[in-house]
Amino acid sequence: MGDSNTSVAEPWEATTVSTKTKPKNKQKPKRQPRYHVMLWNDDDHTYEYVILMMHELFGHPVEKGFQIAKTVDSDGKAICLTTTKEHAELKRDQIHAYGKDDLIARCRGSMSSTIEPEC
Repeated sequence: MGDSNTSVAEPWEATTVSTKTKPKNKQKPKRQPRYHVMLWNDDDHTYEYVILMMHELFGHPVEKGFQIAKTVDSDGKAICLTTTKEHAELKRDQIHAYGKDDLIARCRGSMSSTIEPEC
């Protein structure tokens, strides 16, 4: 029964290895340009107004809202958020629609906001 010339392939001898090659010109996805949502200073809005607005519109904690209010007061403007153009436009519009500061009688409306491209 047994033929001495018959051989059986061992499993490790029949194994093949395949390798994957990475594409040479792998392109990274293009990143959308980023924009700053700027808040501009005026004398018709309180720190409390800015802190509350930053919390309600941007989700910033009180401490971050206070820092933004302080920066607006000292520098004349502050960055509230850096994001995509569409999101920045939405946030700017929400600031414009936020309404007047009830703590200041002469206040007639919302604060000013613009968007600027990130450098």
